[in-house]
Amino acid sequence: MGVYDGRPVTGRDGEIREVTRTLLSTGDTARVLLIVGAAGTGKTTVLEHARRAAVEEGARVLRLRCHADASTPGATALADGVHSALAKVHRRRNTARVGGARRAARQPIAQHGELTQLAALSEALTEAARDTPFALVVDDVEHLPSATAAALGLLIRVFRPAGVPMALAGRPVHPRDGGVSQLTSAADRLLELPPLRPTDVEALMEHVLGRPVEPALVTAVLRALGPMAGTPEAVLSVLDSMDGHGGFLELGGHVCLTEPEQALRLTTDVAQLKRLCWPGEPPDAAGLDGAAAVARALEHAEIRFADLHRLKPGGPRRAGLVDRTLTPLVEEGILTVDEDGRASFAVPALAAALRALPTHHDVASLHALITRSLSDRLGAETAGGGHPCLADHVTAAGTELDDALAVDVLLAAARTDARSDWPRSVRAYSSALRRLTPYDRRTTGVLYESAELSLRHADHPGALALGEPLLARLYASSAERTTGPGTSTSTWAGSDVPQGSGGQDGRQAHGRLGYVTEVWALAALHEHRLPHTHDSGTSDTSPPQHLAAVREFAALAGPYGIVGAVRPPAGEDRPRVRRPVAGHRPGTGPLPSPAELRLLAAASGGHTELLRALNALPPEANSTHTVDRLRHAATHADLADALAAVLGDRYTGAGDSTAARHHAMVRRYLEGDWDGALSAARRIEARSRTRGTAAATAQGARALAAEIHCARGELGHARAWLELIPDGVTHPLVGWARLGLRYWSGGAAQALQEAREDVRRARGSGLLSGIEKVLLRHLSYALLEGLPEVMGRTLEEMETLHEEVGSALTRETVQLGRGLVHGDVDGALAALRSVDGRGDVYMGLLCRLCLVEIDDDSDRRLAEASYLAQSLGIGRATRTTLGHMARRRSLVLPRVRPARDRLSEADVRLTVLVSDGATNRQIAARLASSEKTVERRLTQLFQRTGCRSRAELAAAWLDGSLADRGLVPDGVPGTVR
Repeated sequence: MGVYDGRPVTGRDGEIREVTRTLLSTGDTARVLLIVGAAGTGKTTVLEHARRAAVEEGARVLRLRCHADASTPGATALADGVHSALAKVHRRRNTARVGGARRAARQPIAQHGELTQLAALSEALTEAARDTPFALVVDDVEHLPSATAAALGLLIRVFRPAGVPMALAGRPVHPRDGGVSQLTSAADRLLELPPLRPTDVEALMEHVLGRPVEPALVTAVLRALGPMAGTPEAVLSVLDSMDGHGGFLELGGHVCLTEPEQALRLTTDVAQLKRLCWPGEPPDAAGLDGAAAVARALEHAEIRFADLHRLKPGGPRRAGLVDRTLTPLVEEGILTVDEDGRASFAVPALAAALRALPTHHDVASLHALITRSLSDRLGAETAGGGHPCLADHVTAAGTELDDALAVDVLLAAARTDARSDWPRSVRAYSSALRRLTPYDRRTTGVLYESAELSLRHADHPGALALGEPLLARLYASSAERTTGPGTSTSTWAGSDVPQGSGGQDGRQAHGRLGYVTEVWALAALHEHRLPHTHDSGTSDTSPPQHLAAVREFAALAGPYGIVGAVRPPAGEDRPRVRRPVAGHRPGTGPLPSPAELRLLAAASGGHTELLRALNALPPEANSTHTVDRLRHAATHADLADALAAVLGDRYTGAGDSTAARHHAMVRRYLEGDWDGALSAARRIEARSRTRGTAAATAQGARALAAEIHCARGELGHARAWLELIPDGVTHPLVGWARLGLRYWSGGAAQALQEAREDVRRARGSGLLSGIEKVLLRHLSYALLEGLPEVMGRTLEEMETLHEEVGSALTRETVQLGRGLVHGDVDGALAALRSVDGRGDVYMGLLCRLCLVEIDDDSDRRLAEASYLAQSLGIGRATRTTLGHMARRRSLVLPRVRPARDRLSEADVRLTVLVSDGATNRQIAARLASSEKTVERRLTQLFQRTGCRSRAELAAAWLDGSLADRGLVPDGVPGTVR
């Protein structure tokens, strides 16, 4: 990859070499090459990059410009362009010959006069090339006047100048293009630029942004561009657009996307948008205005041609969109229509760009007309049930439809779509709730149906969005119970329930509101938000039992590293809650019962507390496996795994929530896929910053990301992650990561002291699970610092903790601690077997480090530890520890090189060129890249091979040392000389 005039070139190496060879083919081998490609595919960049490479090889390359000037189109314009190009060669004889051809061209043209002019021009070019060999390049041939293009085609096909190679570039031509189409048959070779591969797109993005990019960003850009995904200019346009309004975020040295994918758009520069996206004649102002209206109409609802045709009797002006706008867009391939008649933009990023343009069309009224065209004829409920897609039209219509009609259509559509298209059903329920008042009798039922649907499909963001209408309904219900006319109260399940004519209905409504409240609270935890439970107002207007259940869910916030709170609706007071008797919800549905919630919270506490919570469950739930899994989940702040352990088959899943993403990160971290774990952490963090979502950040994910960076020696990135964690978070996982960063940043004594303070704070919060990780790290650092007394005290704390907790994790750490302090080999081996059984790669590394210190088979353990460290990409921290232990035991630290350090084909090619004695400038020309890129790649190659100079690298290649060290893969071209 290289750069020309600020524009990156990637994925075009083969094409650049082909064009360069053409420009260098002077003399008898001179050829004519035509480069074709759609707008934005990089034709000009490839042509200019090849021109520069040919010039660096010593060739003369002249640009021929005869597109739009004062010259008469045809042979005259061509002769004028050639004269201007040859003037740069500074040969009077050459310009004189061409000048004669130009004068002949301006004379009155007799029959076959143009042929005579072209023959004279060809002779002049041939003579000039004989004196000074040169090549000609012509860009944007599709913009040549038809007569000039025809003259150029005739010159190449009939009067081709001897020894003058040519490279032409332009869009694909068609027979109807007149003179331009003749160039296709005149060229010796047609080079069509293929779309960039996804890997090339990623390399292009990394070059433009200057940093590695998160794979999710690449995927989002490719999806947004659709069929234009391989077009370089389209990729650059999206990047420029996003960068212009803060759509990027750098995390851990990688660039992430902080915009919803549907917000990715092309440039809003009208001229560039027309050139890039319209293959034929670009639209006029009215056509572009109509396209913008279509893009807005398709943003929130499906549009079918049948829907618009149905509008013609009632709205001919709006239905005219079909004939004036939709039909041309379909003909150009910009708009696609599926077999059901649904229209959509082939390139979503184009639709997003069009939506950003102004339009005078009233899009909301169009959606209202589509809704009324069916509801007036069939009735609101029948229309909504028979055509569920109307729900999105109702939402997009907004105030153009009255609430009574809109709610009837929305509810009928939502109930019809609940099985076939549940996401649209959730949207319909949400839209209905925005139109229903808290005092409407239907509100409770709609809340219940929407919550049940979201929980069934693990749509936790959808359930979390119910918070505002739910709280409004709860406050309204409380007001009705205390001040409502004609009502009385009686006690049911420990709270006030409206009585009177609808007593049974009141109980059902009360139960449904409780269910919705619990679903909302569980969704808030899945999105790592703390459900709102702050006191405000008076206790007489609060719904105590419902908010008491919320408090039971909120008790999980501390054990699972959840901070932050869901705010009540704007303008609403915070309710004051009492402390009622715990409810009696059975634990048979998808929601955890109060006993199960207490078990989830107790997973981070002592053994006695956990046993008490476990005994409150049915006998079949009392299992050691559940306890161990709960302890492990609490240690890593993994709420999703804890819920799965307790609920079993009743758990509907974590969906795409923050908790689900954190669970995936923990799994990858334990398995040793640290690159995948970091990628997951970046996605969690970027998602929390993405506008339009209601997700918070997993503090445990931040701590794990900091720990990985610290272990790899990337202290700056580790510090940046930890600075994102609020000071009030006392989870042991955070203290563990903080201890590692503080120690390797210098000041070991202070780091050890602050770690003890973190342990004290965690104990004060009742968080015991995970403290063993902090204490084990504290003990190992004391070993490195040569502090035996500190080691002994820390071991005593670990043993005390094990007595309190009694988990498999605390047992493993005690065994390792005794191994380091007392040389207990059998205990350390038992810990290693237990850790390997769990699949914790990093803990397995620590076990092997312990055995290096105390076991007789130190060589084997050191080799295993070294291999694990390098496979995880661990840097200075663990490498220092390994070296320290090797020196203490008089061992040789092995150098294990993971397979990813083997040289690639590109590295081998670069090595071969260096061994052949090529300079950086020559290498850049051969590889179609810049000299700066060559210097950077050589520096990386020196680091990977251990060579200190070009001479050492060449010698290692020629004598086979690189192959002997396993750096050169078998079968790579260039390995056999």
